Amino acid sequence: MAQGSSKKEQPGNGLGRRAVLGAAVLGAGASTLALTGTARADERNGGGDHGGYRDLPVPTVIGHRGASGYRPEHTLGSYQLALDMGAHVIEQDLVPTKDGHLVCRHENDITATTDVSAHPEFADRKATKSVDGVSLTGWFTEDFTLAELKTLRAKERIPGTRQRNTLYDGRWDVPTFEEVLRWAEKEGKKRGKRVWLHVETKHPTYFRKLGLGLEEPLAKLLRRYGRHKKNSATFLQSFEPSSIQKLAKLVDAPRVVLLSTANSRPWDFVEAGDPRTVADLVKPEGLRWIASYAQGIGPTLDLIIPRDAAGKLTQPTTLVPDAHAADLILHPYTMRNENSFLPLEFRRGTDPNAYGDAFGAFKVWFDTGIDGIFSDNADTALLAAADFKG
Repeated sequence: MAQGSSKKEQPGNGLGRRAVLGAAVLGAGASTLALTGTARADERNGGGDHGGYRDLPVPTVIGHRGASGYRPEHTLGSYQLALDMGAHVIEQDLVPTKDGHLVCRHENDITATTDVSAHPEFADRKATKSVDGVSLTGWFTEDFTLAELKTLRAKERIPGTRQRNTLYDGRWDVPTFEEVLRWAEKEGKKRGKRVWLHVETKHPTYFRKLGLGLEEPLAKLLRRYGRHKKNSATFLQSFEPSSIQKLAKLVDAPRVVLLSTANSRPWDFVEAGDPRTVADLVKPEGLRWIASYAQGIGPTLDLIIPRDAAGKLTQPTTLVPDAHAADLILHPYTMRNENSFLPLEFRRGTDPNAYGDAFGAFKVWFDTGIDGIFSDNADTALLAAADFKG
């Protein structure tokens, strides 16, 4: 998430537009629901006369992996709760199964997010792999067919931090992306407005080497459910610019390049021998390059306001105004309520798992002029956004 030092007008993204966006209603009316076939799906999910991503409320609240502060992440229960809370957009991370189905997991390593270790029939699937240069030992989606994966149950990824979420361990399975698309279509019809999704391709270079390319099956599903057009209610995101470039050739849905720490390199850059780092990409020339094939960036919050060695915020960088000058929106990640995730000055008490002053932290980020924010706690983020706009 990128933020700048002020909310003054910037080229291509002035306060006039932002004020209009802040008052906008999510999506358009549901008058087209009476249509049939592909046209009906297009109208409901992102085609036709609906407004696009610039009509979303600002700041846009993105339910990070659903409502992962309250339910095991990337489950239909987590997505439903985030939507019920009022999140403007719901995030999915996509990885493939052995037989090429796209499923929603933050990582292909499902050791911590499912009960796979309790299944003796899969004991021999445990493996050590190098994923984007990191050695991991566990169980991986690419070693399971969808039918096998569906025998597993989802569980809380960080039970030490979110013990209450363990109440829901085993309640949901691992959803396919198509199941999520059907869920979003059903909820959109019921609510009379489109359900926005923020869809990430995970480790696309790694999977392409395994013959499990992500972009083509994703584009096929987007077309099937009418989410492939310029005004579709779907953001496509990836930490690998080449994945976004591939998607740009396949569909017209809005695209976001995710950006990790300043000294890191996207894995596709590593594989291709591209020497650029994230620090290069957040310079004006790097942002202009991103703007040639994407509509936004999703930087880590530290790229907007770095922290010092103690974890305290320092001064904002120029990333927000620079990105806006390139006509890019900014959806930084990730705000969480717990002390352990907050900047030092917003922590309260000594329990790392207790809630700190999340509202104070949200205000600091919103003051920089970001367009939206990923949060594990959509209800907190929405209240903070209402305070900011009020």
